[in-house]
Amino acid sequence: MSTMRELVARLEHMGASILAEHPEGLRERELWQMVTERLPTAEREYSELRGGGSTTVRQEFSFGSIDLVKAGWLTKTGRRWFLTPVGRHALRLYADPQTFYEAAQGRYNYWNRNKAGFAMVQRLVEAIPEGAWASASELAEETGLQADALVAWLQGARPEGWRRVLDDGGHLPAAAHLNEDDRREWLRALEEEDIDVTSGRADASQRIPGSDLRQLVTSVEQMPHRAWLVRGSNVLGENLIRGLWLQDGICSLPASRLRELPPEAPIEQVKAAIDEDYSGASAQDRARLTAEYHAFLSRMREGDIVVTNDGAKVYVGVVVGPPMFVSSVKRRANLQRSVEWRNAGAPFDYTEDLPDEFSARISNPDAELIEVTEFYEDFRKLLGEDADVVDREMRLPDVTSDFAERLLVGREWLQECVELLRERPQLIFYGPPGTGKTYLAQHLARYLTGGQPETVKLVQFHPAYSYEDFFEGFRPRTADDGQIRFELVRGPFRRMAAAAHAHPNQPYVLIIDEINRGNLAKIFGELYFLLEYRKGESVQLLYESEGGQEFTMPPNVIIIGTMNTADRSIALVDAAMRRRFWFVELHPDEPPTSEMLRKWLRREQFPSDEPARLLDELNRRIEDRDFRIGPSYLMRESAKTEEGLRRIWRTQILPLLEEHHYGDGTDVKARYGLDALRRSLS
Repeated sequence: MSTMRELVARLEHMGASILAEHPEGLRERELWQMVTERLPTAEREYSELRGGGSTTVRQEFSFGSIDLVKAGWLTKTGRRWFLTPVGRHALRLYADPQTFYEAAQGRYNYWNRNKAGFAMVQRLVEAIPEGAWASASELAEETGLQADALVAWLQGARPEGWRRVLDDGGHLPAAAHLNEDDRREWLRALEEEDIDVTSGRADASQRIPGSDLRQLVTSVEQMPHRAWLVRGSNVLGENLIRGLWLQDGICSLPASRLRELPPEAPIEQVKAAIDEDYSGASAQDRARLTAEYHAFLSRMREGDIVVTNDGAKVYVGVVVGPPMFVSSVKRRANLQRSVEWRNAGAPFDYTEDLPDEFSARISNPDAELIEVTEFYEDFRKLLGEDADVVDREMRLPDVTSDFAERLLVGREWLQECVELLRERPQLIFYGPPGTGKTYLAQHLARYLTGGQPETVKLVQFHPAYSYEDFFEGFRPRTADDGQIRFELVRGPFRRMAAAAHAHPNQPYVLIIDEINRGNLAKIFGELYFLLEYRKGESVQLLYESEGGQEFTMPPNVIIIGTMNTADRSIALVDAAMRRRFWFVELHPDEPPTSEMLRKWLRREQFPSDEPARLLDELNRRIEDRDFRIGPSYLMRESAKTEEGLRRIWRTQILPLLEEHHYGDGTDVKARYGLDALRRSLS
């Protein structure tokens, strides 16, 4: 029986031979079918050699093709595989499967040792503008590579602009081993890019000197960078951080079944590959894999920061290469990027060195790759770089005397409210109707947020209000084709939380009017936990929005509720709710409410303080403390006239008291009427 190495050599050699017979290229499935027809015992031999395991011989063949791409002998365009001119030359040169395989491995090993150099080649080649070309030997000198290996690799990898790399004289490189058809196609491509190739030679005036090559990537390097957490401490049961990443200067995703995809692959292409290659996974898992692999292939780029942790040890590095498919041991790291780990010998401490919000941001346990760009500057600072670290601390302003006077309350009382919100950003104003609860909540919210209207939102709870109304839920929408679709729509609190995450030092205030009229457990759902525990905590959302990312309560979201104690149709809030909020009473008998009406009358220059004396007498006669009347009913311009005062009493105050005394036989008008109160005062 042959060895595994000999079997793989036969498979790769046979695949290359078949592709040489099909210059138009073949899909992987078509190629594999032809290989198995010519090597019918390959599957049985592989099973016997493997002795079990989940990897199939076809997967072994697919992963082996990665080596040929890095060698420059094979290229993959779309879904089709092609043998390159260099590959055809190698097939002629190495007719025996074993020597063909060993030569390919030698080329692959050279690429593997010089991944950073080839990554730089890709960046430089992609930066060459249309209408210009560069010399392969100067590119090789700039990156420390062999020119022939560079030319061969370009044929396999085919980054954007790869045909713009010629020899020193502007001719097509001899190391490309082109036939006449290849030459015509290459020259035609150069002409379409406005490169003058008269007599088969590119115009020397269009050449970019080697000294200018690096300047081409300056604009790319100056683009805003991102930060990523990549998990590697437990990948299929193995710690890759210790055994591979730090030693080889990489980070990776398993990609154990994923076909090779090009850098910058659109998400539609990644999704199609995931749906086919991971067909046995659940829809949720395939969606997660699609997002992660697309980010690794297309959104992550050189210069981005990569973070990983091995327990409490945190390692931070910088991406220095494009995505690479490799044949990794045990299929645990098939998709890699080169990383320059900056603190491999001195890891940071997870608890002491990282921002408090970081642990909550990455709490999703099944995510292998998480974007953490909001902490990009924090990581730069950890690396000793000059970083503009985002100020994540919300600072609430002290109350000024002028502001307190405008609200007709004492500055000390308002300042105490601010101090409470600094300690726990959730407060409820409670008391009878007309005591200014909503008025004070709105004005305090505007003051705390600096008067920015987009940072304050008011919602009103009621018995039918739900989690879907408050946070997020599915709502019907009419699609372009006229069909009804259900879409996940954000509610007011979800939108405010997103804005607060984006601006961590700006206070955002959500005012919940009549908070005790809603079913709080139903409305807040899993968010109830975060009302008490914000720092470093997160919860899994009911509808798993944001790709399953767990939700954290931004510390700069302030909740101010109002509660009408005269509303006996809703039971008082439970002990759990009281534990999560400060409760501040506003009552007609107590400051600051008891002083509010007289202050307002003086400021508005009323002819007398009779409205205040009438209100005092009225409340003295109301035995139930929770039904006493607040001053806001009389803080109106119409209260200056006799007609206006009587209208307020007849249409607003007496109806409240009639409801309170309904069925108990009390003559409300005789007890609380304006004339009765005046007789008592006189």
